[in-house]
Amino acid sequence: MLEDSPADSAPGAPLGPGSILWNTAGDPRSLLPGTAAGIMQLMLPGLGAGVSDHSNFFEDPFDRIFRSIPVIWGSIFAEDDEEGDSRGHHIRDLHRDIKGTDSDGKRYHALDPDVFWWAHATFTWEFLRARELFFPRQLRRDEKEQLYAESVTWYRRYGLSERPVPHTLAEFESRFDEICRNELALTPAVRWVLDPTKNPTAAQPEVKGSGPRAAVRRVLTGLQAELASTVLRGSMPSVVRRRLDLEWTNPDRIRFASICGALRAAEPAVQRGFMADLFPEGTPHLAPGSRSRVVIAHGERRQ
Repeated sequence: MLEDSPADSAPGAPLGPGSILWNTAGDPRSLLPGTAAGIMQLMLPGLGAGVSDHSNFFEDPFDRIFRSIPVIWGSIFAEDDEEGDSRGHHIRDLHRDIKGTDSDGKRYHALDPDVFWWAHATFTWEFLRARELFFPRQLRRDEKEQLYAESVTWYRRYGLSERPVPHTLAEFESRFDEICRNELALTPAVRWVLDPTKNPTAAQPEVKGSGPRAAVRRVLTGLQAELASTVLRGSMPSVVRRRLDLEWTNPDRIRFASICGALRAAEPAVQRGFMADLFPEGTPHLAPGSRSRVVIAHGERRQ
């Protein structure tokens, strides 16, 4: 059931046990489109500049992910709305001093509603995309609309202007596509991320040594890197993949379809805890097989 919202604001929906957002964000497969979402964040000039200028991104690009996900997921899996608002306001306040000038000479501020909403929008897209690709049952249209309305409530917890927030799922899909086509750019941060000569994490890790064991490790490492690359490219909106000039061949499509099929078929294993280690340490998520019990990754049960 949709909840009341301020006049001229998008309608939200309650968050908590049994909500579609909890069931999605609490499943480790929801993280799989996350790299694509992160790149789309960096492609918005103001957001990309903020990450480049105010973090250790170029020294450790994964540090931001491991620090951010536990805090952001905490604003989803709050005990109640009061705690959710407190956690959301804390995230907002961490961004008060993130401002400067981007590579095009334009001023930016992390709390510009359009910039902050885009970061949130990529997470909303991530969850919708994960449900589409990796979960065994496709959401009906009304369930997608429910998930979107729940994401509006989630955004409301940050306490920022709701001016950029689309009122409906259809409006969100249209606005998201418009930004992908017309506003995203190959920012310096994105160029660095995708360049293996500058970003060591974009290159296949070196396996030292010789002999049969080293050869096997090289093969397994290569397969892991290729798997991650396929999931990244396959998860991305096609318009973004084309703008980044990422190769996407028919064999890639077949391989990605096989990966999606395997992850959908893995539902029983996921419900027993398979893949739970994907959650960074400290991230609240649903206990395997539960729709209401929240646990902390690599930690103790929360509730």
